[in-house]
Amino acid sequence: MTRFHSIRKGPYTAAQMFAVVADVERYPEFLPLCEALKILSREQQGDEEIIVAEMTVAYGVFTERLTSRARLDPVNLKIFVEYLAGPLSHLESRWSFRDLDEGGSETEFDIDYEFSTLALRLAVGAAFDRAFRRFSDAFARQAKAVYGNQGPDPV
Repeated sequence: MTRFHSIRKGPYTAAQMFAVVADVERYPEFLPLCEALKILSREQQGDEEIIVAEMTVAYGVFTERLTSRARLDPVNLKIFVEYLAGPLSHLESRWSFRDLDEGGSETEFDIDYEFSTLALRLAVGAAFDRAFRRFSDAFARQAKAVYGNQGPDPV
């Protein structure tokens, strides 16, 4: 199984960064490998919003669809994504956001994934790994596009 962990500080509030990551409809505009995204269902469960979405991921001649369920918790500023269907045998990602005493916030991102076949892992595994490693950068750039300059560039 492949794992990736990132902690990134930036000039935006935790709530602002949560909103950028929670805005899944806009992912095709800025997220690496995301060609399209379709919301299959959306429901409110107490304070949490549950979204089931199908993402079309493209790399070279490979195009795959991944279906996942995202649990958005705006009260605790956490997002949990679990894999439902597609070319992987496993995928989970977790986001948490917290404001910093000195201003700005910290975004923590964890993802675990595994391809269902060796052939697929060999064909696109490196591209997925690079894309996941660039996710933090993509969300930081999107926050800047949405909220403008709010201090120094993210660390």
